[in-house]
Amino acid sequence: MTKARPVRKLHPFDAARYLSDDTAVAEYLSAILEEGDTELLLLALGDIARAKGMSQIAKDSGLGRESLYKALAPGAKPRFDTVLKVAKALGVTFSAQPAQPGA
Repeated sequence: MTKARPVRKLHPFDAARYLSDDTAVAEYLSAILEEGDTELLLLALGDIARAKGMSQIAKDSGLGRESLYKALAPGAKPRFDTVLKVAKALGVTFSAQPAQPGA
């Protein structure tokens, strides 16, 4: 007879737990931007905001806390100026590079 293994509870993955410094944030956001997926970008900005503190990011971006949550929620369609305000509050910038042929 074999002993039953104890059941371990798995917790959902939370990227915010791993975004502890500016280098990790920059690498995470760069990888997300390479995907070219708007929904994923908003999710990543939300992860970074949670890692840095939503209240502080709301204050630094000039948005209300609820407005920040709504702007970064799945399915949201925030204005580009809102995305730029959030990025600035997060301490990140976006940059452009020539597209690779066939991309």
